[in-house]
Amino acid sequence: MKTSNGKTSIPIVGENVPKKKTYFLPWIGKLIFSIFGWVFKNEFPNIPKFVIIFGPHTSNWDFIFGIAAILILGVKISWMGKQSLFRKPFGGIVRWLGGIPIDRSSSHGVVDTMINQYKSMDEFILAIAPEGTRKKVNNWKSGFYRIATGSGVPILMACFDYKNKSITFAPLIYPSGNLNADIEDMQLFFENIRGKKSQ
Repeated sequence: MKTSNGKTSIPIVGENVPKKKTYFLPWIGKLIFSIFGWVFKNEFPNIPKFVIIFGPHTSNWDFIFGIAAILILGVKISWMGKQSLFRKPFGGIVRWLGGIPIDRSSSHGVVDTMINQYKSMDEFILAIAPEGTRKKVNNWKSGFYRIATGSGVPILMACFDYKNKSITFAPLIYPSGNLNADIEDMQLFFENIRGKKSQ
């Protein structure tokens, strides 16, 4: 979103959303958005717990714009990454940015761990790429859906639209329990969104 004076409009982050102390860092995120001409579209939900799915995930640039968005909004968002990302000397920084190391060989254990995390915390937001890879896939991984249903939390879709240079937030989805139908509806939402690399 842009205001009449051409400046990027930042979504209001409500009082119920978990916040992160970013100190002077929001300006770094704003600088990245300004240099590349990116904007936010739509509002950020004012609730303490939900799952974010973002896509299309086609490039490492998604990580850069995602972190920039987190810094701008000042929201405490966690995300899962392969264990090699958390090695010295940058492991501490990656954790501060919200990273949670996972063992990709045990997907079922990851789902249970995240469900327990949601149930044990009053505030928790987890961001996941449903494709599970930057390569083109026909079927999403269902882990994000099982985490949301097992935790009793809604799902927010965040579209990384490289054609329109925007991160667009969709209305919250409350899982119906019909995995295939719900995922099909969500895939339709992303269908016409162009990622960094056309696939």
